[in-house]
Amino acid sequence: MFDTTDELLRQIRLGEDSSLELKDLRYKGNRVAEPRRDDIADEFAAMANSAAGVFVFGVDDKSKTIAGIPVDKLEAVETWVREICNDSINPPLFCRIRKIPLINGGGEERCIVRVDIPRSIFVHKSPHGYFNRTGSSKREMEPDVLARLFQQRSQSRLIRFDEQVVPSVSKNTLDRNLWEKFRTPLSPSGDEEFLCKMKLLSQNEDGEVFPTVSGILMASEKPREYLANAFIQAVAYRGTERNAAYQLDARDIVGPLDAQIAAAYRFVKKNMRVYAVKNPARREIPQFSMNAVFEALVNAAAHRDYSIQSSKIRVHLFADRLEIFSPGTITNTMTLDSLPLRQSARNELLTSLLARCPLNIESYTGNREFIMDKRGEGVPIILVESKKLSGLRPEYRLIDDAELMLTIYAANPEREEK
Repeated sequence: MFDTTDELLRQIRLGEDSSLELKDLRYKGNRVAEPRRDDIADEFAAMANSAAGVFVFGVDDKSKTIAGIPVDKLEAVETWVREICNDSINPPLFCRIRKIPLINGGGEERCIVRVDIPRSIFVHKSPHGYFNRTGSSKREMEPDVLARLFQQRSQSRLIRFDEQVVPSVSKNTLDRNLWEKFRTPLSPSGDEEFLCKMKLLSQNEDGEVFPTVSGILMASEKPREYLANAFIQAVAYRGTERNAAYQLDARDIVGPLDAQIAAAYRFVKKNMRVYAVKNPARREIPQFSMNAVFEALVNAAAHRDYSIQSSKIRVHLFADRLEIFSPGTITNTMTLDSLPLRQSARNELLTSLLARCPLNIESYTGNREFIMDKRGEGVPIILVESKKLSGLRPEYRLIDDAELMLTIYAANPEREEK
């Protein structure tokens, strides 16, 4: 859409319509003051709920004059747009953001920010509700229209979130050193063909190739730059309270997903206690079963809802327990009671990639060659091995139907000595 600068300029001269929105910006210091963030979020969501389109920032919508954006404010505008897409729209909206020089009516070059918004496979909610776009205006959807749209999108959503393209990111973001491990003797020889077959890259509706969510998570060095909450927050506390005054260690764990799992595993192992018991002979008892911890971390990373970008995986270590929070509710028709008995994957592509990803933890003692086990043994290992140590069965809880919390209780050395 508007593939060349000349096409974009011609459309700007014609003015706004269903596929084009023009906005001039006002600033306060180095941040955007007008238009309001929530209003732009409504406009973005309305277009994504209706059809693909383009927003041009730096052009007055009434006079169609190219006012431009000062060069020293381009980065701030890009960050403003990205934060709106990630934080103010649910589920987050993946857009392509570009800085483009245009020539105004006076023959002067001015920079604008172009935001390409795809027709989404999701129905997006913005701060003031659910909107669609008719002509150059947004309208709040009536309940019957909204219900129909949810039905249509759910029926046509053959692409899971982890397979969705991220059009704001170049395909060159994927690092050969990270994706080469997935190759086999039967893989296509061409790099792009191979990456598309693995669904690390995929085409959008216009035939352009971009990384997928799974591609960014598994094959880019810094997923957090593109998926804001694709990291693990790890904190170790001295006692039993979640209190910064008793914090022993803390780290935001970033990088490719397999590296995050390994780093979180090492964080727990480093900060947990190891007890010495002399009954009948001296032996050491770890505070937690590291095999169980490993399975819990893999499950949290593989099955979290990556469309919820206002939340991240949290690993909190206390003197008496380990708590792991994973964004998203339980998938499909599963219940807390059926977790040990059934299998269901929210992220089919991501789990298949982790099942082909060599285990990269030197101190792991379990019987595992690859990070993910698709036989459904993870939850039983968590429950059985943890209870052996503590005498208490780990507990799963749903927090506000938005987050799954796992509590693994610490070993009880007094119980061992009796």
